[in-house]
Amino acid sequence: MPLTTKELSSLEEQLGLEQNLVQKYTAMSEMLTDTNLKNKCKSIARKHQKHFDKLYSYLN
Repeated sequence: MPLTTKELSSLEEQLGLEQNLVQKYTAMSEMLTDTNLKNKCKSIARKHQKHFDKLYSYLN
């Protein structure tokens, strides 16, 4: 069943938020020198990338 206009709009907004979080945590990980913090930021970025990918799959 196709998504409604409202559902598509919400999905688009959430995709943008997830993409933003991936970019922020990736950038933060690149700036950090503490290995533990760097790895935590990378892990968080991967988690949000998975969220993005799952949401994007609803468009197919």
